[in-house]
Amino acid sequence: MDGQQSKHERRVRYKGTHPKSFKEKYKELQPDKYADDIVKIIQKGNTPAGMHRSICVNEILQFLNVQPGQKGLDATLGYGGHSSELLKCLDGKGHLYATDVDPIELPRTRERLAEYGYGPEILTIKHLNFSEIDQVVLESGPLNFVLADLGVSSMQIDNPDRGFSFKTEGPLDLRLNPDKGISAAERIKSISKEALQGMLFENSDEPNAEIIARAIVAQRRKGHGITTTTELKAVIADALKFLPIGTREQEIKKACQRCFQALRIDVNSEFEVLYAFLEKLPTSLASGGRVAILTFHSGEDRLVKKSFKNFLREGQYSEIASEPIRPTVEECATNSRARSAKLRWAIKA
Repeated sequence: MDGQQSKHERRVRYKGTHPKSFKEKYKELQPDKYADDIVKIIQKGNTPAGMHRSICVNEILQFLNVQPGQKGLDATLGYGGHSSELLKCLDGKGHLYATDVDPIELPRTRERLAEYGYGPEILTIKHLNFSEIDQVVLESGPLNFVLADLGVSSMQIDNPDRGFSFKTEGPLDLRLNPDKGISAAERIKSISKEALQGMLFENSDEPNAEIIARAIVAQRRKGHGITTTTELKAVIADALKFLPIGTREQEIKKACQRCFQALRIDVNSEFEVLYAFLEKLPTSLASGGRVAILTFHSGEDRLVKKSFKNFLREGQYSEIASEPIRPTVEECATNSRARSAKLRWAIKA
């Protein structure tokens, strides 16, 4: 009937402490409103949906030794956790630049940091890939400190619409910037078995790369597209059904993690981007400038280690980390996503 008010629809009831659907987790997605709930979730060792818990904060701050008046760069802004700590060290003097490629999360982080009191007089945020550090330096001049956290943020992984996790149904996307390039679904639509096999092995050391690549291509030849996260998971699980039943479930989970990682690295050109960033680092740092890089898999760590060693031999760096710094046992116990992290550092000559 015209003029009749529509029936009020009640919000879906918050189902206990661990609702399964991302959108049902409205308490976690509103941390300012449900602060007590957020604290309880973190105390249990979990990361609230839509949030990200920065890793190795104390170790990073100890090495970078940020002083008021300095200029620095958080090359991978993400949720802004590391940036907020760096800004505290600056104490209102100097300037922090920050870059990120994610057009979805960047505005939210900009707003969050502004609410903390960090405006353009102390903080400049740019929608750039961190490989474009030279563009930042054109404005900032040589930098006293640089931080790059190469991990995917929790709020990206947890949001099924981004397609980063095989644990929930979502489009098989995996792009850090969904406005550029092609999705993972598009990537595997036409890639050859040999190229896919190479990608899975080189990007994530997948031991069953050939078997999984063959299964994906066979699925495609049958006319069945692989467009969602769960469809890819099902193909991987079916390909590995020959594994011993006692270890099958765990091995399939690990294979899914590796395959999603390999695809994510590929569609975002992560190794190429990191290489470009590492090549530009020495000329971006002031004399005595410090850089800390947090990696999360062996391929990234190898690139960082090799670059630091090469520039140390050339005299560009005066000192580098002899061994990576790992998160403490206590941090890993309260944040499972810290377990694979490695922190390497270098000091400009």
